Amino acid sequence: MESAESPFRIILGSSSIARRKILAEMGYEFTLMSADIDEKSIRTEKPEELVMALAKAKADAIVSKLQTSADQEKDAKPSILIASDTVVVYEGTIREKPANDEEARQFIKGYSGKHAATVSSVFVTNLTTGFTKGDCDKVEIHFHDIPDHVIDKLLEEGLVLNVAGALIIEHPLIVPYVKELIGTTDSVMGLPKALTQNLLKEAMKA
Repeated sequence: MESAESPFRIILGSSSIARRKILAEMGYEFTLMSADIDEKSIRTEKPEELVMALAKAKADAIVSKLQTSADQEKDAKPSILIASDTVVVYEGTIREKPANDEEARQFIKGYSGKHAATVSSVFVTNLTTGFTKGDCDKVEIHFHDIPDHVIDKLLEEGLVLNVAGALIIEHPLIVPYVKELIGTTDSVMGLPKALTQNLLKEAMKA
């Protein structure tokens, strides 16, 4: 892991609290920027293609922002931008953030006793050399039956409205109902550590 003394300035192109937490756990210091893009205008039927297209669009938007600001000139360090996206795939259908409580409830009820998958993309850009590279990671999650009172509590808290497919497998209320996880929790949360680490290493050498 890179220490705080890394010669690179890392920018996380996300407003996600989970991604922030994961990157901090990886030992990186970083700054935050968010991309203002219309995600619904980017559509494709394949989840892997969708998350890659969205991550690239986020990166492009942030690069444009940086080019019009003086921040880069003030910072002598070369910079690397990390952008990412996650969707849930359930019975062949792509699920993004739920539109409201009703849809979130429907999503979570659907997982009860069944299984879903997450597809997460990571797209890195070396802002000094122009190097870019991205890839995806997929995780399968199998669930026990999820009681209605658990779903009610999750909806009361409201956090499920901010995540793809209303799926928060690391939440203490949901943990007991995860039967099997084929993959890693950090990938489900939106930033697969191993993939991110490998892409960062490549970007730093580029």
